[in-house]
Amino acid sequence: MKSSILYTLILWLSCCSIFCSTAFARSYDDIIESNEITVAVYSDFIPFSYQENGEPKGIDIEVAKHIAKALGVTLRFRWVTADENVEDDLRNNLWKGHYLKRTIADLMLRVPYDTKYTQLRDDLGERVHQQVHMFAPYHTESWKIIFNTKKIEEVTTMAIFQYHNIGVEVDSIPQFYLISAFNGRMRNKTKQFSSLALAISAMDENKVDAVMGLRSQVSHYQHKLASPSYQLAKNAFPMIGTQQWDIGMAVKSDYRQLGYAVGDIVNDMVKQGVMEKIFLQYNAIYQMPELYSVSK
Repeated sequence: MKSSILYTLILWLSCCSIFCSTAFARSYDDIIESNEITVAVYSDFIPFSYQENGEPKGIDIEVAKHIAKALGVTLRFRWVTADENVEDDLRNNLWKGHYLKRTIADLMLRVPYDTKYTQLRDDLGERVHQQVHMFAPYHTESWKIIFNTKKIEEVTTMAIFQYHNIGVEVDSIPQFYLISAFNGRMRNKTKQFSSLALAISAMDENKVDAVMGLRSQVSHYQHKLASPSYQLAKNAFPMIGTQQWDIGMAVKSDYRQLGYAVGDIVNDMVKQGVMEKIFLQYNAIYQMPELYSVSK
């Protein structure tokens, strides 16, 4: 009898420990009352979110600061590492929490904003993203190539990379594209690096003639290179699928009021030119999402 009671007590204490260590996503009213908002941003993701001598830096950091200031609350960051896919990132950081780190954020930045994506259904017909509300696109992203004009005169088509080495980040869409498109004709000239920064460094050391990556990142690194020989190409990317896409934010579905409040702030930031100034601050090319240009 005593052992049964002891087991029950241990089980109850374990449950209490679990629930006490779990921070649930909060409503707009709770955030305002507590005078604090927690925003999830990706770690080591230059120029969007990273730390320099312990100080948060980056485009998404500045965006989060503007949001917190407009709400009149203190800002806290939840630094996250990208999982295998966006679904895992949203689950681990917005509505459920990782099994090792049960706390979650109130708001997450750098989330895909696409109607078809938000309405995805699983094999049972259930919405894949029913636990989150994705909203407020704040910039339009695309792929871009930076190349050394001392090695390549001009990049008009991807065919040129049958003859010139091009660097990419490992396990990225540019990597899969370059090794598989056009029957793999660019495969042997595709050089893989653990990060885009290392690919850029390799180009600066004449180990590759060009690099392909996100336009925002590539344009940021272009300004860090000392030589004007590094230029951005204007070519398209046949067979890559989506040429450009919108990046937005997400909150837990139960707290759409927070999403509406943040959405209004982002709308003003985009239309008043604040968002573009933030991108310029980090020497990154900014493109306004079509949602705002249409509503002008």
